[in-house]
Amino acid sequence: MKNPFPLNPSAFSGGDDLKCSRRRLLELGAAGLLAASFAPLAGCAADEPPINALPVKPLGRVPGFGGRLPNIVFIYADDLGYGDLSCYGSRAVRTPNIDRLSREGVTFTDFYSCNALCSPARYGLLTGRYPQRSGLDFPLWEGRKGKLGFRVSKQLGHLFSRMGLADMGKESSINGIPTWEITIAEALREAGYQTWAIGKWHIGDFGLYPEYHPENNGFDRFFGVPYSNGQDPFPLYRGKTQIEENIQGDDQAKLSRIYTEEAIKYLDERDGRPFFLYLPYNAPHRPLHPSEKFRRKSRGGLYGDVVEELDHYVGKLLDALRDRGLEGNTLVFFSSDNGPWYNGSAGGLRGGKGQSFEGGFRVPLIAKWPGRIRPNSRCGEMASILDIFPTLLAIAGVNAPVDRVIDGKNITGLLTGKSRTTPHETLYFYHHDDLEGVRNGSYKYYRMINHYKYPLPTNKKWGGVGKARIGEWPLLYDLSTDPGESYNLAQNMPEVAERMEGLMRKWEAEMAGNAPGIVG
Repeated sequence: MKNPFPLNPSAFSGGDDLKCSRRRLLELGAAGLLAASFAPLAGCAADEPPINALPVKPLGRVPGFGGRLPNIVFIYADDLGYGDLSCYGSRAVRTPNIDRLSREGVTFTDFYSCNALCSPARYGLLTGRYPQRSGLDFPLWEGRKGKLGFRVSKQLGHLFSRMGLADMGKESSINGIPTWEITIAEALREAGYQTWAIGKWHIGDFGLYPEYHPENNGFDRFFGVPYSNGQDPFPLYRGKTQIEENIQGDDQAKLSRIYTEEAIKYLDERDGRPFFLYLPYNAPHRPLHPSEKFRRKSRGGLYGDVVEELDHYVGKLLDALRDRGLEGNTLVFFSSDNGPWYNGSAGGLRGGKGQSFEGGFRVPLIAKWPGRIRPNSRCGEMASILDIFPTLLAIAGVNAPVDRVIDGKNITGLLTGKSRTTPHETLYFYHHDDLEGVRNGSYKYYRMINHYKYPLPTNKKWGGVGKARIGEWPLLYDLSTDPGESYNLAQNMPEVAERMEGLMRKWEAEMAGNAPGIVG
């Protein structure tokens, strides 16, 4: 496996020029002393998995597959809450174009991300595997580590988390999506698909580590940014060429527009093969920069303005598919990577981004596929972002990998309405590298989780102090009657709590013995 922390002089100089000013040397020295002082508290990085047993092999086509290959578009919002769309109940934000997608397709009510944070969720979408299988437990920071103040605050956050005073967990043990993983794009290329990625990548800073570039991970073309728009610098790339060095402030208002324009350009430049368009927008991740046309137009503040602008450009893309005669044979998905952060609505669910409660993990999923998905239909079965990988492989007639565990399930039946039962018995809810909860049937169980309540919001590591002042563990909820997770049933239903605890322990034992999921 490649060294996840290669010595790269340009990473310290900010470029190819190795000259360094006195101020820069002082900054680096201070940062080094800070890191050294924290090192004894941080412990060692997680052991690298035995990935040599996971060579990337051609998957091959399903024998006898004769289905028509649809075009596939996956639109991915960033930090959009479960309740931020009109079709999911929002009264503050108007989303007529995404609502149209809902009316013309299927809307899932119990759809989950595989993580409540950006980078791990994107890993799960593209691989169909829990991100803990590779050690991707936390958002990947900008590879050059940013300015000294940013580095200091980040290290303090991790230090305070180990002390139980904050909730940042530990950093991921890898710098990006491992080269041995198989992405949706790599798999679909075996069926002859053109593969395009436009927007936010955030599973490896390819400006510093080229192996993480989308075009080195199955995508034929890329236009977008390496990570979240809160980073500085924040560059824009076309392919592997940086075309803007640092998009900041209101200049970020153009992002949803230029991503959509680039997507439509790709549609016009396509060849005769089917295409897979992965379109992860930055919106509505903070900082919030709506364009002037949408500013102060919603009833949801700047956040609502940004969401309504996103909806506008989703409509532009849907119109482009229709106008080019592509709508009839295109499967379109719309979802979000995790719950809302600071602004936004989880739709009455508890919690938000970064939390294992429903508001952090449960996200919208809408899918439209004319002639295959019944219009204006709803699915209340449990499903996961991990399911997109095996579902698209099945639709394209590509064999699933046999040398590794794929945690997702084929949900084509749920999309089309031919199946009314989830293929999942259990979903697992990680907070950083800690397994906090599990859902089985309608029950959701937490062994131990920060209550995020006054006076000790991050009380999980405060032991008896937090338990005495805040409440009890474990927590058990019946989501069929209590989707807001307000009424703990653990003491009234100890047999259910014990069964759920057993599911967690079984999973932990399996992961301890074979976290990478090597088969054979």
